[in-house]
Amino acid sequence: MKNILITGGAGFIGSHVVRNFVNKYPQYNIVNLDLLTYAGNLENLTDIDAKSNYTFVKGDICDDKLVNRLFEKYRFAGVIHLAAESHVDRSITDPMSFIRTNIVGTVTLLNAAKNFWKDNFEAHRFYHISTDEVYGSLGSEGFFYENTPYGPHSPYSASKASSDHLVRAYYHTYGLPVVISNCSNNYGPNQFPEKLLPLIINNIKNNKPLPVYGKGENVRDWLYVEDHAYAIDLIFHKGKNGETYNIGGENEWTNIKLVNKLCEIMDGKLHRVSGTSAQLITYVKDRAGHDLRYAINCKKLQTELGWQPTVTFDKGLEKTVNWYLKNTHWLQNVLSGDYEKYYQNQYQKR
Repeated sequence: MKNILITGGAGFIGSHVVRNFVNKYPQYNIVNLDLLTYAGNLENLTDIDAKSNYTFVKGDICDDKLVNRLFEKYRFAGVIHLAAESHVDRSITDPMSFIRTNIVGTVTLLNAAKNFWKDNFEAHRFYHISTDEVYGSLGSEGFFYENTPYGPHSPYSASKASSDHLVRAYYHTYGLPVVISNCSNNYGPNQFPEKLLPLIINNIKNNKPLPVYGKGENVRDWLYVEDHAYAIDLIFHKGKNGETYNIGGENEWTNIKLVNKLCEIMDGKLHRVSGTSAQLITYVKDRAGHDLRYAINCKKLQTELGWQPTVTFDKGLEKTVNWYLKNTHWLQNVLSGDYEKYYQNQYQKR
C-alpha cells in the first residue's frame, strides 16, 4: 500500500479530502495528521474512522521530531498539505499563530520530504493547498490567473503567500516534486461556524443578528467543498510538477446578496413568512484591510486536467442548509467545545 500523508485532515476541507481518498483508493493508507485546534474535529470523520486504510495521528506540523518520525515510519509516497490557520479575523488579532503554522509548519514538512525523498524524487509528490487571497483584491472586473502577481492584504493571506513562495523555492532549489493550488471560498457540510454560511444559517435558526461587514458589497467566488476535494484528487494524481492550478466556482456573489439568499431559503425551511429572516441583518464595522473582490479563472485546470464543478450553487446551498438543520448535534458540540470529547473517547483509550 502507498502511504499518503494528509495534514489538517480533520478540518472542513481536509475531512472531505480524507474521506474521498479513503473510500476511493483502498490501495492507499491515508495518515491524517491534525493538531485538533478549534477547527479540527474528528466528528467530521466518524463514517471512516474504523476503515483499515485510515490512520489518525494527533500532532503539530511544526514539530519536526514528530514529522520526521512519521516520515521514517510510513515512508510517504505523497503529502497533501491542508493544515493551516485560515480565518482572516483571527489573523488580525493573533498574527503569530498564522506565521507559525502556515510558514514554519510548511517548511517543517518540506524539509522532511526533501530529506526522506532525496534518493528518488520522481516517485513522490508534495501538494500544497493554498488560497485565492494571496493575489490580493480585484476591482469590479478581471480575474485571478496562475501568474497574477501576489498582493496579500491580511496576515492570513500574507502567511499563505509566504508558504506558496517557499514551496516553489524548494522545487527550484532542490528539485522537490511539488504542485500548488489556489482555491476560492468553499462552502458545505462540516464548516466551522465562524465562517459566513454556517454562521448565518445558525443565527437565522436562533433569531440572532446576521452580521454583515460594511455595506455587504464585497464579492466572493463560491465553490462547493466536494468539488474542491475532487479537484485536489485530480491535481495530486495528474498535475504537473512545479505547476500551480487555480480552482474556482465561477460563481460570484456579493456578501449581502448571499445573506439575503440564505434568508429566503431558511424562511422556507423554517416555515416563516417570507422576509422574516432578512430583518435580522445587521451591518457592522468593516473588517480592516477587507478585500473588495475575488474571482478565479480556472481554465487551466479545466483544459489540462478536465475538471468541472458538478454542484450548482442552488443545489449546493440546499444541501448545505439541509445538512446544518439536520446535524444540530454536530453544531452544538462545536459551539460548546464538546467535539473534543470524541478524540478523548475514541483515541486516548486506544
